[in-house]
Amino acid sequence: MASAKGETGDRRQQILDAAAALFAEQGYYKTTTADVARAVGVTQPYVFHFFKSKEALYLAVLERAADRIKSAFAEVEAPAEELEAAMGGAFYRLLASGCRNEVLLCMTAHSISDPPIRRFVSEEFARIHERIEGRFRLAGLPDPEFKTISFLGMGLVTALAELLGLQDRMLACMRPLLSEEG
Repeated sequence: MASAKGETGDRRQQILDAAAALFAEQGYYKTTTADVARAVGVTQPYVFHFFKSKEALYLAVLERAADRIKSAFAEVEAPAEELEAAMGGAFYRLLASGCRNEVLLCMTAHSISDPPIRRFVSEEFARIHERIEGRFRLAGLPDPEFKTISFLGMGLVTALAELLGLQDRMLACMRPLLSEEG
């Protein structure tokens, strides 16, 4: 029998999953906590049991996405000459996994005018930038600052391609780099 604490954790994850899907489909402003509750099959007060506001729920979705992005990059093991392509492949695999919506939300959330959301996204991107630059620097790659900005820029372009339905064209262009990873 599952513990009450385990069931509560599962329900919290279900709320986050539903919120990510709804925010991705309808946007931050059009999605309500009532929509999220309905999607999970719980009451709106139950959503508020875990998240004090829609903003807190959205920030939790973004935090989970940022953690997944950082973890995906941290898990990459590749020789220096293949590191950038391997990390790019890790990002594509992340988009192909079950957390596509939340990763795309994280990549585009700065467009939300809410100051706490913008602040969070800026801080998380700074952390991601530091980690990527640290990996590139440790690997001895030339000009790690520029490589990091280029890498993040490619991630943003990838997210935009996903949102615009151009991912197949983008993948066709990137396929040679991804196949080098092995």
